[in-house]
Amino acid sequence: MLVGRSMHDQWLSNAYVLGDAPGGTAVFVDSGAPLGPLLDLVERERLTPTHLLRTHAHGDHIEHEDELCDRFGIPVVMGDLVTGGLSIRAIELPGHSDDGLAFVANDEICFSGDVLFKDAVGGGPADVVQLSVMDGLMTLPAEIRVLPGHTEETTIGREWEHNPFVTYWRGAAPSLGEAVTVAGEDAELVVWSPDYDGNGKALVRLADGSERIVGGSRVSRSS
Repeated sequence: MLVGRSMHDQWLSNAYVLGDAPGGTAVFVDSGAPLGPLLDLVERERLTPTHLLRTHAHGDHIEHEDELCDRFGIPVVMGDLVTGGLSIRAIELPGHSDDGLAFVANDEICFSGDVLFKDAVGGGPADVVQLSVMDGLMTLPAEIRVLPGHTEETTIGREWEHNPFVTYWRGAAPSLGEAVTVAGEDAELVVWSPDYDGNGKALVRLADGSERIVGGSRVSRSS
């Protein structure tokens, strides 16, 4: 398969094009990044785009949807798809967004949207995100490439071994147990990880016992 990627220089959001072979069929995945690199690959490899896959409807992932759909006369898809030599399975992954999806192409590449990143996961209610990550994505083969909605690619196996959220959820790492405040509210810091924006990502347990995954900029630590 052929993969092209573009990344927005402020949002750090990725958009992709996936082709089955030179001269063959292609799909776009999300559209919240400059289209030039994707269109260059389509032209260079003589690809025919047939669909635009949407991982979720947040603005940083759909900015150029209308432009792509109008240019190529293609529909937006949020479900399973077979086109040309591409067999694509959609996995429902709520938590970060109610409409969150991952797309697994030819059992080789997973477009994970904003649910799984290198070393981090998407924000939202921790119990819902956990189910999406652990019961949805971590059941895929370890060798599958993960192309996330923001910044660097990874693999399922790499995140199983090294992602701080995944290692905590599978019982391989304890809670940090650190007293913090989240937007002025007392909380316990359970997991801390790097994040694509440089501010970190945290799993916090609030005073009422509920857990959320929030951006590190919302967490005040004592050290």
